[in-house]
Amino acid sequence: MAGETSLPPFAAVVVAAGKGLRLGGDIPKQFRTWRGKALIHHSVAALMMAGADPVEVVIADGAEHDAHDALRGLDGYMLVTGGASRQDSVRAGLEALEQNGPALVLIHDAARPDLPIVVIERLLAALETHDGAIPALPVVDSLAVASKTGTMAGKAERDTLRRVQTPQAFRYPAILGAHRSWAGKANAGDDAQVMAAAGGSIALVQGDERLKKVTFAEDLMGMTNRPAFRIGQGFDVHRLVEGEELWLCGVKIDHPHGLAGHSDADVALHAITDAVLGAIGEGDIGTHFPPSDPQWAGARSGQFLQHAVGLARDAGFEVGNIDLTIICEAPRIGPHRAAMGAEIARLTGLDESAVSIKATTTEGLGFTGRGEGIAAQAIAALLSTS
Repeated sequence: MAGETSLPPFAAVVVAAGKGLRLGGDIPKQFRTWRGKALIHHSVAALMMAGADPVEVVIADGAEHDAHDALRGLDGYMLVTGGASRQDSVRAGLEALEQNGPALVLIHDAARPDLPIVVIERLLAALETHDGAIPALPVVDSLAVASKTGTMAGKAERDTLRRVQTPQAFRYPAILGAHRSWAGKANAGDDAQVMAAAGGSIALVQGDERLKKVTFAEDLMGMTNRPAFRIGQGFDVHRLVEGEELWLCGVKIDHPHGLAGHSDADVALHAITDAVLGAIGEGDIGTHFPPSDPQWAGARSGQFLQHAVGLARDAGFEVGNIDLTIICEAPRIGPHRAAMGAEIARLTGLDESAVSIKATTTEGLGFTGRGEGIAAQAIAALLSTS
């Protein structure tokens, strides 16, 4: 669904029909995971948020299942089968747009997942006076002309050279006509060259280093401005009452009183769940499992924690370790600590050595000191997986 922006209406073609062999592995690079989602998901989502409508995603023949899986959660895109070359694929996407008749179109490589909206703004503004516009960056290294024997044959003037990125923006009728007239010619380097060959004017706008293209496996490792880890904390309290079972850390404990709550009221797992959710900015346990929803009545809290761990993995993080403190006068936690640690490790996929469970009292002070309830505080460290 398109986002709300002040930009002029425009359509987008995302080229994702290549094999991406230089990245290695059997999965085309546009479907490889980066920051918890497929590369193609990031660029399509960014274009939609900027207001692109429609968004044509050009894929290889037979890649429909992989594409829909990679774009899960996004609405409004359309899949188009590409051709043998990049030019053939772009033209297929442009031809599919003809029925919509957009005035402007952006053509983008799916292998450039980090797409700042400011670049889109510059490109569309340049189309007021030009047939096309491309983001470009200066060349900072010295350049040399190489001979056929691998020796230096001369110097290239870097001041006149630019590194070209995508998305590239065009007036739609002009770029469609340019691609139609290009048909049958040798493969062009990019769509700007196709437009220029047809006599169109191409503006250069400031690009962005974030638009780096993923080509090799190491690119996926280096392309992140996200911290290597995140930390979240959780705190929860439940009352002790008669007639309820007492569950702590997924372990049932024989005790004359149990914890009251909509679910099994496992205060320790609730605190850990909130810590994991907090680390990835996904609210708290009540956001995902509201006590007003009858389906969670008496539910085991282990499923809440596993849900949070799954969300963390989707966001590109794994739980690194958990530090839990249970605050109560009774029951004694020591005899159950090993079983509790094993269950938390099972729920989170951690080694038991990465789970710390401590217990303390409040020296008879407050509601825990009076035996009216149990509190738990947890800290979870999440490690980046990309």
